[in-house]
Amino acid sequence: MRRLRLLIPVLLICMISANSCKKDKTPGPTGATGADGAQGEKGDTGATGAQGPQGATTGIPGPTGATGATGATGATGPVGPAGATGATGATGATGQTGATGATGPQGPIGATGPQGANGATGATGATGATGATGAQGPTGPQGPIGATGPRGATGSTGATGATGATGATGPQGPAGADGSVNIKSYIITNQSVSSAAALKLNVPAITQAIVNQGVVLVYLRVTGTSGFYGLPFVRTSNAIYQGDTGVGYVNITANFNSPGYDFKVVVIPGGSVTTLQVTHPGLNINSASDVASVLHLN
Repeated sequence: MRRLRLLIPVLLICMISANSCKKDKTPGPTGATGADGAQGEKGDTGATGAQGPQGATTGIPGPTGATGATGATGATGPVGPAGATGATGATGATGQTGATGATGPQGPIGATGPQGANGATGATGATGATGATGAQGPTGPQGPIGATGPRGATGSTGATGATGATGATGPQGPAGADGSVNIKSYIITNQSVSSAAALKLNVPAITQAIVNQGVVLVYLRVTGTSGFYGLPFVRTSNAIYQGDTGVGYVNITANFNSPGYDFKVVVIPGGSVTTLQVTHPGLNINSASDVASVLHLN
């Protein structure tokens, strides 16, 4: 449209110039350019004519027309189909390993698992060489006294002899054996000793007074024999001892295990202890062998 506006004035100027040349072929001097006239009001836009030849480009361009109002925004078109997935990019280089974190606290101990099945029994090992013969053991206790033989026949009575002269008075005889002086003894048979626990002998005669002031002595023998031995009884590495005493009992301890022992428990009250010490000066009342000798316990 802008080009048509410029083209029309140019054509008019060319036509006027052509008529002037026909009347007077001699050109006069070029007159001074007149001042530009005021721009008239814009006329209605005429119909678009046929496009003429390209006119000269030296004409003065007309003023730029006002910008037309912006047309309404058209409706959004449909979403186009999704494009094809691009090729997977190359894998980036592996980053550096981070520093090791601090060790966490130890977790609780898990429950004990079930016991596994017993393994197969291994083959029996070869029999070891026979050990050297051990040293001969100690002599055992004296065996029991044999039975008394039968009494012989009584001989015939001899003739009565003449009465002899009266002899001189003999020396005074030794003092008789001490009486029981309230001493009590008990024999407890066929007992077993053990290194695991003390053997408790129940003796009713052991009262609190006996525990406080009296004496309790214990002797032993192998069951089936006759002679008693005072405690402690030691044979090589085996030993039997008298343990603690309490009301109604006395304990026996040992460092080995064995059955078949008889025990004699002698209970001496405090007053009897005093009597024995007076009648037997120097007597060791705590010595089983000394007291046994005085009281003829063996």
